[in-house]
Amino acid sequence: METFDVVVIGAGAAGMMCAIEAGKRGRSVLVIDHAKAPGEKIRISGGGRCNFTNTGASIHNFLSANPKFALSALRRYRPRDFIALVERYGIAYHEKTLGQLFCDGSAKQIITMLLTEMKAAGVTLRLETGVESVAKGVSGFEVSLSTGKVACAALVVASGGKSIPKMGATGLGYDIAKQFGLNIIETRPALVPLTFEAGMLARLTPLSGVALDAVVGHGKTRFQEGMLFTHRGLSGPSILQISSYWREGDEIRVDMAPGVDALAALKTARTATPRQAVATVLSTLLPKRVAQLIAEEEVPDKGNIADCSDKVLGRLASAVNAWTFKPVGSEGYRTAEVTLGGVDTDALDSRTLEAKAVPGLYFIGEVVDVTGWLGGYNFQWAWSSGWSAGQSV
Repeated sequence: METFDVVVIGAGAAGMMCAIEAGKRGRSVLVIDHAKAPGEKIRISGGGRCNFTNTGASIHNFLSANPKFALSALRRYRPRDFIALVERYGIAYHEKTLGQLFCDGSAKQIITMLLTEMKAAGVTLRLETGVESVAKGVSGFEVSLSTGKVACAALVVASGGKSIPKMGATGLGYDIAKQFGLNIIETRPALVPLTFEAGMLARLTPLSGVALDAVVGHGKTRFQEGMLFTHRGLSGPSILQISSYWREGDEIRVDMAPGVDALAALKTARTATPRQAVATVLSTLLPKRVAQLIAEEEVPDKGNIADCSDKVLGRLASAVNAWTFKPVGSEGYRTAEVTLGGVDTDALDSRTLEAKAVPGLYFIGEVVDVTGWLGGYNFQWAWSSGWSAGQSV
């Protein structure tokens, strides 16, 4: 049986980062993954350009049952540390918006960089290799693989969550955690488009493909970014962000004209251009198709803005600045960028990511109950948690 100091399950962002750091410390490291290629989520992220970090990453950008858990790892390995690595490899990048950093070229540059670092650190990578079982021994762990058995002193679970099953995502990491008595915080799709019920979908289907800037809110949480009407419901950055907070039965509130007092604008138009059609006035605030639909639904019998009472203008303004509705669900793990929930952070050491009750067992990256906002935060958690575990294994 082959023996390694460290076996890492998962050749994604967190797993490769952990392997690199452990290898640098002179540890013998084996990384295994059932996929044909490493870093598949890296490859497809950011439209193929990889939003590899966010310059403003802090614990305020993450959801967890313990909101402060990620603080230690994020302080130990910061965005500037990963940026320095990217720059050392001469990978050109740019800030798109809100601190989001993307490669100028292909996301494959990030994967190549990590593979080069792994090779330099003496890490062994084996792809198309499945995990059949894990057992705890006297001096470590025995892992049964589809290719045979290996033994290790430290086992790192970096297998990701359930999101995007067509890429091979499974619940393996949660199964291993349960096997060793660790609690799992309920998992659900996050950073995912939201869907409408049939009646609402029929009404709003004509808007499919329309995009606009919006403030989308759930409770006290607000995000101002792009929103997109789809043939299933709503998508776009603002919707993906709020989806991590939304639960079935909850309302979503949308301001489709941020920074504009729609009621004041409508009253001004009623005085200044009284003969204008309601849809025409609304189209100065909203995309034409959205304006037409609101006008048809709210004032079907009113031809001009002059014919609208204050009460009617109030309804129109609410439809613009405070559209409130209940999504029926989400598109699920099929399109979710990440998985919310995961291995309970109460069971892990925040500095090393080691299971408190199982020495030598580590959980890093998406499998842990730490979920970032859209915009490079989840990659930063992968780098930070992987780096932190790599200093300890």
